[in-house]
Amino acid sequence: MNMLAATAAAPTRTSATTAALQAGPNSAPVSTVASSPCCPPSVGLEVVHETRYDYGAPVAHAHHAAHLQPLQDAAQTLEAFDLQIEPAPAQCVAEVDAFGNARHRFELTAQHQVLLVRSTSRLTVAVRFHALRPEASPAWEQVRERLRYVAHGAFEPAVEFVQPSPYVPWHEPALVGLRNWAAESLTPGRPVAQAALELMRRLHTQWAYRPRSTDVDTPLATAFEQRAGVCQDFAHLLIGAWRLWGLPARYVSGYLLTEPAAGEPVLLGADASHAWVQLWCPGTPGVGADGWLDLDPTNNLVPTTGHVRVAVGRDFGDVTPLRGVIRGGGVHTLSVGVTTRRRTPAR
Repeated sequence: MNMLAATAAAPTRTSATTAALQAGPNSAPVSTVASSPCCPPSVGLEVVHETRYDYGAPVAHAHHAAHLQPLQDAAQTLEAFDLQIEPAPAQCVAEVDAFGNARHRFELTAQHQVLLVRSTSRLTVAVRFHALRPEASPAWEQVRERLRYVAHGAFEPAVEFVQPSPYVPWHEPALVGLRNWAAESLTPGRPVAQAALELMRRLHTQWAYRPRSTDVDTPLATAFEQRAGVCQDFAHLLIGAWRLWGLPARYVSGYLLTEPAAGEPVLLGADASHAWVQLWCPGTPGVGADGWLDLDPTNNLVPTTGHVRVAVGRDFGDVTPLRGVIRGGGVHTLSVGVTTRRRTPAR
C-alpha cells in the first residue's frame, strides 16, 4: 500500500514579490488590525481548492480523508461548501474530528489512474482582534501556572496543546537552541500576548522564507538550524518555541486572499494553502473568550479578513488537506491549486 498526503500547506510565491517581501533586521513592526477602508468589518470570499493525483499504475482501492471545509463560528460564516470528487466515491462521510474541524472521509472502489478533488467555499470573514491590547494581558508565567495539574482542580482544555506532537517534538537535543532563542522574549513578568507578538516578529525577521527549502518531513530542528523554510516551518517553529516553555500553541491551516485591497501588501502564501498559529493568551483584551490569538509569522501580522481558517490541530499532521491509503498506483505526481477571491462586499 502507498500512503499519500497533499502537502499544499507549503506555498510558493512569484519572483515579482520576492524583493519587496524579503525579511530583514530592519523590517516593519507587526501589522495589526484596524477598521479602515483597507480593512472593512467583514469581507465576502470564495475559495476554490483543487488537488489532482496522476498515478503511474491503476489504483484498485483507496481511502482518503480531507480537511477542506472552512470552520464556522461567530467570526467566519460559511455560506456554502461544495466538494467534488472524481471518480465518484463509493461512499463519502462528513464528520467532526477531535479538534472540532469538519472532515470528509471517502472510499474509492472503482479502478482509476487520476484522482481529482475540488472544494468550493463561499464565506464571510469578519475582523477579529481589532481591540487587541497585548500589554494588558497576564504575565506569561501566570498562564503557564494555570495549566499545572492540581488534584480535583478544573480541567483546562488548552493543556492538550502544550504536549509534544509528531511534527513538534521535545526530545531532540537541537531544540534546546529553540528554547533558548524563545527565552529572549519571555522575560520575567512580561505580558503573554506582548511576548507572543515579539516572538512572531523575531521569527519573521531572523528566518528566510525560502520555497522548496524544506518538505513536509523536514525535522523541526533542521528548519531551526538552517534559518529558512516555508509557512509550515514558520508555524511549527513558533509553536515549538511556545510549548518548550509550557505554553499552549496550535497549528492553523487555511487560505490567504489572493488579491489584497488597495493599499494592502501582497502576502506570502497567496495562491496556495497557508499555515499560521494560535497562541493561548487568556484574559487578553481584544482576544475572544477562548483565549486563542492568531498570529501569522510568515507575514508578521495578526490575521484579518484575508485569512480563512480551515482547521486547527497540534501540527500539520492533524489538519492535512488531503491524505489517504491506496492499493496500487505506483509512482504518482501531485498538483495543487488554490484561488481565493473577493465577492461582492458582504455588508
